[in-house]
Amino acid sequence: MLARAVGDRQRAAVGDQSGGRVFLFLETDDFARDHRAFTDRGVRFVEPPRHEPYGIVAVFEDLYGNRWDLIEPARAPEGAARPA
Repeated sequence: MLARAVGDRQRAAVGDQSGGRVFLFLETDDFARDHRAFTDRGVRFVEPPRHEPYGIVAVFEDLYGNRWDLIEPARAPEGAARPA
């Protein structure tokens, strides 16, 4: 459910629910494809993509200033056990 902010206090918090930190995650199976598509549509990434042990990730902001991670998780090597 999405709710519209009511009153000055709630409106002031829109885009700042996390104090400027990432708290939303959008997982993709093709980081390069989706990063390019988002960029082409004017999405503002606040950092370049980076490779981390857990996958490829970049932070972007939505229309209200909420920060998201666009992330393609690292794949386990063939035959590796998956975490339970």
